[in-house]
Amino acid sequence: MALKSLKPSMREKKRYLLLKGNNLNEDVEKTILDFIGILGMSKAGFKWIKRGKNSAIISVNREMMNEVRASFSASKNDIVVEKVSGSLKKLKK
Repeated sequence: MALKSLKPSMREKKRYLLLKGNNLNEDVEKTILDFIGILGMSKAGFKWIKRGKNSAIISVNREMMNEVRASFSASKNDIVVEKVSGSLKKLKK
């Protein structure tokens, strides 16, 4: 007997954030951990999508998006959220 798949209304909704700044590979995770902690980071479902030299795309849970954005604005690191989107296709345009 196969399991039923989740309804679209029941699955986790994600938001994709386009970040700009220097030294993103080290600073992004540290900034989020410092502000919302390990439990908050696990609730946010943080995931790297694309890493570049001065830009990155991350994925977070929709309910925790405001906390993640607040962690970047409250940090001393120079990380700026350029754009937020519900799909990667719209974010890459």
